[in-house]
Amino acid sequence: MNKLLKNKKIIFIIGGGIAAYKSLELIRLLKKQGCEIKAVLTSAGKKFVTPLSISSLSQNKVYEDIFDSEKEAEMDHISLSRWCDIILFAPVTANSIAKLASGRADDLASTLILASNKQVMLAPAMNVRMWLHKSTQNNIKKLLDYGYLCLGPVSGEMACGEYGDGKMSSPEQIYKFVINYFSERNIIKDKKLKALVTAGPTREYLDPVRFITNNSSGKQGYEIANSLAKFGVETTLISGPSKLRKPENVNIINVESADQMYKQVKKTLPVDIAVCTAAITDFKPDKYEKEKIKKNKINLNFKRNIDILEFLSKNNSQRPSLVIGFAAETNNMLKFAHEKRDKKYCDWIIANDISNSDIGFDSDYNEVTIIFENRIEKIKKNLKSYIANKIARKIINNFI
Repeated sequence: MNKLLKNKKIIFIIGGGIAAYKSLELIRLLKKQGCEIKAVLTSAGKKFVTPLSISSLSQNKVYEDIFDSEKEAEMDHISLSRWCDIILFAPVTANSIAKLASGRADDLASTLILASNKQVMLAPAMNVRMWLHKSTQNNIKKLLDYGYLCLGPVSGEMACGEYGDGKMSSPEQIYKFVINYFSERNIIKDKKLKALVTAGPTREYLDPVRFITNNSSGKQGYEIANSLAKFGVETTLISGPSKLRKPENVNIINVESADQMYKQVKKTLPVDIAVCTAAITDFKPDKYEKEKIKKNKINLNFKRNIDILEFLSKNNSQRPSLVIGFAAETNNMLKFAHEKRDKKYCDWIIANDISNSDIGFDSDYNEVTIIFENRIEKIKKNLKSYIANKIARKIINNFI
């Protein structure tokens, strides 16, 4: 028995298509390693495999209908999705991929996934032309952007007699994919990695009603914190003013000013990883007025705020193993980003062009260039969730 899989809880969704019969073998493999499996059988999947065969192998009842009052009362789609460690959908058809990509929830499988806070793994199976169709490719790309994992399809002869990409990955391949997923997170868990992420703007008050700030939404930082937490990293997010929803499994600390953020960063140390995405206001007024300043008496002088990125990079006693800064530039992006990396002594700088409104402040999209010590790497325009997952993956690879 594989210790990595022992007592792991898996929701196994079985979709339509001739490949559904392979799911029975996969259930057998997973049960043999000590997994607990609760299966969801779609109406299309029921055309190819029976609830009785699934329940015999999984040793659990099979869930079919979201409106089954008896089963819903015992464990509804919300609690079912919370119960598991992962959700595995195999086979998943072009129709189900389109449904998930559009956010539809019209049966138990789609409702369960939409309501889930767990990792979703997909094993597609369909005709080669269906898989290669632009709509299917756009839909699967969207799901990957959302953070879904996908294995396959593989190339071979299909039940329809055609040959090409479209066959569901073998039960053994999917089994190994599941093992690798838990193995990676077990390594991270054993290392007990800790991360802090700064995000959002800061506000520097002149008086009780006026402040200077910038237009940062905090979206990229929140997504990075969320992605790191999904990898199993103990993550603290120190956020300036933001209306964004708190990421799950992330410890969030809300602050307003750069000084408050600096104090919380120091309290959070030591950590292994520091990702400084916050757009900290560089200057603050040298004097705070307790009463509202009258228009005819405004006379402003400023002083520099503490540089948190530089503090972390040069903190010899508690320096994180990996310090990452962001460079939001409006011109000469790479030149200024390289200079910032050298000046701040951080390990990586992630540069983005905020002059482009499509990928600038408050956009859901970004395009970044990561500057390492000896190379640069570009991540093309995509959702910030996708960018965050790519960055988090590179961070994790730095430790395993």
